[in-house]
Amino acid sequence: MSELQSDTLNLRESFGKASFFGKAALLLSSWFGAGLMPKAPGTFGTLAALPLVMVMNYLGGFYGTLFLMIFIPIAIWSSGLTQKLMGQDDPSEVVIDEVAGFLFTLFLLPSSWLILFLGFILFRFFDILKPVPIGMLEKKIPGGAGIVIDDLMAGVYANLCLRIFLLFFENGA
Repeated sequence: MSELQSDTLNLRESFGKASFFGKAALLLSSWFGAGLMPKAPGTFGTLAALPLVMVMNYLGGFYGTLFLMIFIPIAIWSSGLTQKLMGQDDPSEVVIDEVAGFLFTLFLLPSSWLILFLGFILFRFFDILKPVPIGMLEKKIPGGAGIVIDDLMAGVYANLCLRIFLLFFENGA
């Protein structure tokens, strides 16, 4: 494993100094570069999750659940290692947490353009606003789990809102 740096490095510098697993973590945590966008990296990370959302939707309930159960620990691992390699608490380049949160937003919901659009808006709203207990969880839980948990909770809130929407407008979606 790469030697940890006490000073703050950007992702590109960290990548050059990282071991194989460090490079894998940096690549995954930035969601293959989506986190390198200079403005709104979280929004771009969420948009970059769309192909994965389609795959998970195609997999169906059982395999989609299995996929999510594997993806979340990978997100936690890569976020935590990236945090250590970059020497920052929650680097803005880390967007795999947005990917995990958006996957959870659309988890076991019917697939439609309306649900996808509303899910995107609701997820970004809750991820940015961080209502209780999302903001507290992010601060209380260290490492990669702390980076990912707030986005998963934003995904839970957004998923619940979408389910309520579907109760009232099921024929419209």
